[in-house]
Amino acid sequence: MPSYVGALDQGTTSTRFILFSPEGKPVASHQIEFTQIYPHPGWVEHDPEELVSSCLECMSSVAKEMRTQGIKVADVKAIGITNQRETTVLWDIETGQPLYNAIVWSDARTGDTVKKLEAQPGADEIPKLCGLPLSTYFAGVKVRWILDNVKEAKECYERGKLAFSTIDSWLLYNLTGGLNGGAHITDTSNASRSMFMNIETLKYDEKLIKFFGVEKLILPKIVSSAEVYGRIGTGPFANIPLAGCLGDQSAALVGQKAFEPGQAKNTYGTGCFLLYNAGEKPIISNNGLLTTVGYHFKGQKPVYALEGSISVAGSCIKWLRDNIGLIESSEQIGELASQVDDSAGVVFVTALSGLFAPYWRTDARGTILGLTQFTTKAHICRAALEATCFQTRAILDAMAKDSGKPFTKLRVDGGMTNSDIAMQIQADILGIEVERPAMRETTALGAAIAAGFAVGVWKSIEDLKDINTEGMTEFASKTNEDERAAMMKQWNRGIERAVGWLE
Repeated sequence: MPSYVGALDQGTTSTRFILFSPEGKPVASHQIEFTQIYPHPGWVEHDPEELVSSCLECMSSVAKEMRTQGIKVADVKAIGITNQRETTVLWDIETGQPLYNAIVWSDARTGDTVKKLEAQPGADEIPKLCGLPLSTYFAGVKVRWILDNVKEAKECYERGKLAFSTIDSWLLYNLTGGLNGGAHITDTSNASRSMFMNIETLKYDEKLIKFFGVEKLILPKIVSSAEVYGRIGTGPFANIPLAGCLGDQSAALVGQKAFEPGQAKNTYGTGCFLLYNAGEKPIISNNGLLTTVGYHFKGQKPVYALEGSISVAGSCIKWLRDNIGLIESSEQIGELASQVDDSAGVVFVTALSGLFAPYWRTDARGTILGLTQFTTKAHICRAALEATCFQTRAILDAMAKDSGKPFTKLRVDGGMTNSDIAMQIQADILGIEVERPAMRETTALGAAIAAGFAVGVWKSIEDLKDINTEGMTEFASKTNEDERAAMMKQWNRGIERAVGWLE
């Protein structure tokens, strides 16, 4: 009897459910976009209940597709979850209802909150304890903002009934029954983005809890990334085990099978996220990177990662399409960029919501430099693709300094990797080989692998050796060291002009 594994991939702009065969191949899938809420400039929210309903809708659609293929629900051994990280939901433990929209990871409203926290005694200790800098990016800062600005949440907190969830935890609670016995849990990869968990003990840290002033907050129980958490409470997959959970970038690390220390992957989605397998001991960065949990399978030691996060990647393409009207479709950016050999001196610093790693400048704003009468939209499109590639180079350089090891290859996935020109630009800027799998749903695959490990579909990493190896494309660099140095010098000049714009 075949053993299928499902993966629920709840991302920043869409939700999808994918069913994988025992060979790790997608056999059925459904994807839907959901509402992006922009109440003010720099603010981004999601409706927490819409996120849950989008998951249920995707699962129902895949169940129908399974029936047409003759696949039985009983053949699905487990379902894993992967999710947009840091996005924060605060809800009433008595009613199960959210008290505010989910504040999305890329939301930049908490700049003043960060400044207040930075001025508190003990602020310098925070990165050492949780591996993360004080930034608008992370959940703890978003929680503090809600408590300071949302009356209903503050009142619920004072009653001791306010529960905290990142999206994994919110989905796990609702899918396992909600008020009817739903599990309020989070896995270590997601907990490592909360700013409440000690990066070494993998437990909530009293110093961190006190620093953020959330002593009465009801926190989810921290569990491993691969174990049975409960069973689906409703719908066509009712009673199927929920058995794997990873934040999206950790899931991509697993899906890329980067199980050896020193291996790295970059996911080009709404943002861009480069993770380096650091092994069983955390590396605290001295070069603007994050220390995080890569994955933690039950009964095994946790695997840590160094991470560099870029706040704007695919979302810049969406911005060029929807806000500026420079392109009519996302695919068109690659077509235009390939019409020119370079950007003709145009530098586009895509700091539309500040700069993340390795710069960490919330005062930066989007900047297009070097425009002349010769400039065409093809040059601007190429500069937009180059922006993500230059930031990736800056992160990779920082990782090499922190780890003491140079890179020879980068594994890539995500929507932007569908563009051959973008990946060739990336190889040319890095000066190393860029490797792209044919099946690029590696984030969902990682969640499926975690769930499969939990229920015995796969018993060891060796069982995965043949998964997603067909049709690999390799992009070799066509530039020399002097050319790459000149390109980075130009990029860094752009960075100097973009930072400090917001006073």
